[in-house]
Formats: sequence, C-alpha cells, structure tokens
Amino acid sequence: MDPFIVKAIQLLLSLSLLIVLHELGHFIPAKLFKTRVEKFFLFFDVKFALFKKKIGGTEYGIGWLPLGGYVKISGMIDESMDKEQMAKPPEPWEFRSKPAWQRLIIMLGGVTVNLVLGFLIYMMIMFVWGKNYVGPDEMPKGFAIAEEFKQYGFEDGDRVLQLNGEDLQNSTDVNRYLFMRDVNSITVLHQNGEEETIEVPENIGEQMWEKGVMLPFIPIQNPVIEEVTADKAAEIAGLQKGDSIISVNEQEIGYWHEIGKITKENKEKEIELVFKRDNDIKSIMITPDEEGMLGFSIKSNYEIKQQKYGFVESIKQGFDYGYWTLHDYVAQFKYVFTQKGATQLGGFGAIGGMFPDTWDWKGFWHTTALISIILAFMNILPIPALDGGHVMFLLYEMVTGRKPNDKFMEIAQMVGFFILIALVLYANGNDVYRWLFE
Repeated sequence: MDPFIVKAIQLLLSLSLLIVLHELGHFIPAKLFKTRVEKFFLFFDVKFALFKKKIGGTEYGIGWLPLGGYVKISGMIDESMDKEQMAKPPEPWEFRSKPAWQRLIIMLGGVTVNLVLGFLIYMMIMFVWGKNYVGPDEMPKGFAIAEEFKQYGFEDGDRVLQLNGEDLQNSTDVNRYLFMRDVNSITVLHQNGEEETIEVPENIGEQMWEKGVMLPFIPIQNPVIEEVTADKAAEIAGLQKGDSIISVNEQEIGYWHEIGKITKENKEKEIELVFKRDNDIKSIMITPDEEGMLGFSIKSNYEIKQQKYGFVESIKQGFDYGYWTLHDYVAQFKYVFTQKGATQLGGFGAIGGMFPDTWDWKGFWHTTALISIILAFMNILPIPALDGGHVMFLLYEMVTGRKPNDKFMEIAQMVGFFILIALVLYANGNDVYRWLFE
C-alpha cells in the first residue's frame, strides 16, 4: 500500500481515538454533576453531519470536518456562541449554574484524559515491546563530531558513556538530551582508550538552535543507502537501495557523515557522486537541496539491543518515558516563538509524517502517545477557546469571587477562536509550502 495512504489511515485512526477520549473527559464529569450535554461529536458538523443520533437528551454524531471534536454543554459560552440560550435565566442543569469547582473539573477532564492516556500507552509499549537502545559497546566506531563541538574537546570516534555523571543507556539520545535537558558534562571514551569528562556551556541547547547544529553527534556508519526518499534529488538522479557511495565531488568517502560536509557546502549546486552498485562503478550528477540534503538514508551498521520489562517495571519505565516526553516538548516549545521556529510549525501533514510508512503497531502507539501528550499541553495553554482559557477564567473566579460577565466571555471566546483558526491555517500552510517547494 502507498506510504501516504498508510500514514493517512494511521493519522485518522489516532486522532479519532484521541478526540473521542478527550471529549469523554468533559462528558463524564458533566454527567456526574448532572449537567446537560446537548451534543457529543467526533469532528465538526459544519452545516451537516455524516451521522447523528439522539440518545437520552444528547445528540451523538460524526462530522465531516476532521479538525477536532466537541461536546456542547448547556449554559456554557463555547465555540457554538449560543447567545440565545445565554440570554435566558440560568437553569439548575446548566454549566453556569454549577459551583466553580465542578466547572473546573469538567474543563480539566479532557486534558487529564489525554495526559493519562499518553502515560498508559507508554506503559503498554514498555510491557509489550520493551525499549530499544544502542550502548557504547554496540557503537565501536563512535560518533563523528560537528566542527562546532570540537572546540570543547570532543573528537571523531568518541563513544558517549555518561551525561552529568550518570550512565547513558542509549547513546543515540545524546543530541536530544543536549538540546532539551540540562546537560553540564559529557563523559566520553576517546579512540585512544582514554576517558574524559568534558564540560559544556549551560546554554548549549540555545547554541545548537542558533547555529543550526541539531545533530552534533552523528554515528559513524558506512555510506550504504538504505532508503531513497520519493521525489528528492537522490531518486531523481537514479540512486537505489544498496548503492555504496565512493566519492562526492572527487573527495573520497569513507563514512556517511563525510557526505553531509560536502553537500552543505554545495547547496543547490550540481556535484558529481560516484557509487558502487553490485560490481559496477557508476557516476552521476546530483544537486543537493537548499539545506544541502540529497534525500536518502543509510543502513545502520551498529547493533540495536532490546530491554524487556515485567509488568511492574513497565509501569515505572512508561511513567518515566511519559514524563520526559512531556518535559522535552515543553522545553523546546519556547523555540516556536522565534522566526526560525515559526517556519517549522506543521499541521496535519507534519503530524501524519510522524507515523511509520508501513503499518507498525509499535510505531503507531508511540506516535499516538506523543500526540496525546502534545494535545494535553496545547489544550491547557491559557488561550480563550481552549480548555486552558476556560480554566484561567475559572481560577480567576475562584480566587477573586467574581465571575467574568457573559459579554466579556463572548468576546474572549471569539478572539481565541480567531487566534486558533489563524494558527491552524498558518501551520497547515507551512505543510503545503514544504510539499510544493521543498
């Protein structure tokens, strides 16, 4: 099956699951507090619905616009902007008639479900599949070090042993930890057999972002092509899986990382690439894109090990994984507000691209857990029209004892709604731009 179709199916299934459970997070406490829920919809039913059925006073349905879902709770100023209902005297079964603490629980329900779900999925993954890792012993050739990092004392061939004095089980995590976590020192084993603990600046993550050095540690691997990306330079030039790169622009290539140095110096310039296919030596002309990329990945030549966990241990490991996933996402969120970060925002295309090209349940659940945690964080942001906006106003009411008037809430809801629409259009516009021009 075409990879695009596979990704699209996974995206639709994942979002459907997350949306329904998120809305149940609002629906269930609303029902427990005897608050009337008028509608429960997966996707938006603008003008019409694909399916709807009324059961016990609530209309359940599936809309045609897959941008989310909603529950319409009586007596609540939300995206429905039902001013007619709000103009009437409050009824005891309406949201606005309930105590503030009950309204707060109802509003926090969706975020809570998404957060708990993400943690539970990670626990399930740890129990069923365990965790893959590549230790120092499985990477005998070590890392190729970016030039910007050699000034600190790192050398090509270094194997990473510890971060901040603690053993690093998975060596390939080093770049992510440097960027998103507080790493002060890295202990490495040089090729000459000597161990050295190297101090790194406190703002090393910001330096990586500003200099565009997001992978300062690249595993040293043989330049044998594993996968060619569709419609990119490599495919257009005729490269195939199994081809072994010999030279680029008359410079001999021994390892994968040496290719990137040359292509980045020749962005959007035609270069010569010599490779071996079966027993034949071939030469082609190829043009790296504006980022110096050719559009292929190489075959890993290091051993990937697997750590299995029992039921109890998988709970701890899954919780830790979920915690650090949330921590890392929040840590890198600040870069969204930079010019470079804004251009990298993505919409549904970017989310769909996170899923595997072929159907893989482990990959599906990993991505679903990540999206669930991202949704929890994004929804709790204090923006009107999001759950976090409602929570912000409810906390204000509980602290001050004064409830914001309905007119203010209507305006805030409308402003928040337009902000969200603008963000959705911008993010998905970035996807379209990348699809057309990159």
